Amino acid sequence: MSAEPGTAAATVSDRWAVDPATIGPGDVLVLRALGLGDALTAVAPLRGVRRMLPGHRIVLAAPAGVGAWLAGLGVVDGVLPVPGLVPLPPTPGGHVAVNLHGRGPLSHELLLASRPERLVGFAAPAAGHDGPPWRPDEHEVHRWCRLVAGAGGPCGPEDLRLRDHRPAPGDAPVLIHPGAASAARRWPAERWREVAADLAADGHRIVVTGSPAEADLAATVVAGIDAAENRCGTLDLDGLARTVGAAAVVLSADTGVAHVATAQAVRSVVLFGPTPPAWWGPAVDPDLHTVLWHGDPAAQAWGDPHADRLDERLAAVTPAEVLAAARAQLGASRT
Repeated sequence: MSAEPGTAAATVSDRWAVDPATIGPGDVLVLRALGLGDALTAVAPLRGVRRMLPGHRIVLAAPAGVGAWLAGLGVVDGVLPVPGLVPLPPTPGGHVAVNLHGRGPLSHELLLASRPERLVGFAAPAAGHDGPPWRPDEHEVHRWCRLVAGAGGPCGPEDLRLRDHRPAPGDAPVLIHPGAASAARRWPAERWREVAADLAADGHRIVVTGSPAEADLAATVVAGIDAAENRCGTLDLDGLARTVGAAAVVLSADTGVAHVATAQAVRSVVLFGPTPPAWWGPAVDPDLHTVLWHGDPAAQAWGDPHADRLDERLAAVTPAEVLAAARAQLGASRT
């Protein structure tokens, strides 16, 4: 995810932070120590956890800003702030632990060290844990819903939504989020600018978002376009979510903002490269989301999403394709 929470999100984190010394029977400790996009794919299984153990307090071990944002939305009840896959603070034990982070053994071992009464997780013989098998070619949302549903918490892709779809007002802007965490998933800025210029010529306002580190990237996209507004580096998570929610359509690569659009049922066009959309694409409301990908689903040979060079599948996506998909979604948004 490109946009990181700012000061406002840190203040909210203090509000939702849970003292580990209070985690015990009656609590569920869920590990998902990942970024925004990963956190949003976990909304559906987290709702399954709520159904599995109604009345329990759900504490999410996750980065502070993302965790606090989900707590503010009521998806979880509190946050145990952790920056990644690191040892958890000591707890009294007796709680239920749920591993939504990975298949182990390290993530399992970190949760087991918190002395839970029960661990819900995929099978990890190296950690001494028996559970359902991990399927490497499974969609991320379906994978975690399968785990939680099998443990007694029914859930599915429809639980990803944070709100119902709302028709966009006539003056709603097009949101372009050109950044991504790695070069492999970063479509060239000049191509985004071409799309932005053509949509502005159609009469649409353009809003560009990103992190402070992506200021030069955003400046390239909006250069010379009077109808384009650069909000790069100005938004915390709440502000980003509101901006996405107010857009007519969101254009981005396979990154956190795409998952925000899916969660808010906002129309989107998502450009995929090294990772197949069958694993990470929108899992609900297919009419609202257009996926552009030039990979071969039968090839079983994917690229490295963390590589430092543009993936060839993403490079094959043309501005004409993105423009056509955006115009189609914009046309549908007005009806």
